[in-house]
Amino acid sequence: MSANKQHTGKSLAVYPGTFDPITMGHLDIIDRALNLFDKVIIAIAINPGKKPLFSLEERVEMVKKCFPEDYSRIEVDTVSGLLVQYAQQKRATAIIRGLRAVSDFDYEFQLALMNKKLEREVDTIFLMPGFRWIYISSSIIKDAARHGGDVCELVPEHVNKRLLHLFKNN
Repeated sequence: MSANKQHTGKSLAVYPGTFDPITMGHLDIIDRALNLFDKVIIAIAINPGKKPLFSLEERVEMVKKCFPEDYSRIEVDTVSGLLVQYAQQKRATAIIRGLRAVSDFDYEFQLALMNKKLEREVDTIFLMPGFRWIYISSSIIKDAARHGGDVCELVPEHVNKRLLHLFKNN
């Protein structure tokens, strides 16, 4: 720890994503992050460049439903703009990023370097999901569900119900 940085006693990380929808892979990363940090903020990104399947409000609700209401180690929030500035405002020491494959690394590495340039006090921590989840992404899950594939083991039950309802009606 640098001499000019004071430790607050509680470690805090931000785990950003669109979570459209949240998957078992995301939950695995959150679980791993909670082994390293006292608290994790799940920051649901507002990205004008993406066209999400679920509204921001639906994504917040689906993520919150994954955790007991009295669970004090998780906070669900929304974020727009520069993530590293958000992390600094929240006094987080780290940004959590999931890596599934080598193909994720190049992009994530570039982001981490830019974030470090913008805010030296916030580190990026890369975590891999368990092998059981390494191949899944929200995009793959949506595509499978859209075409009638069974994704019930890849997402929380309440998310699977939403996907079934949404694609049954379309």
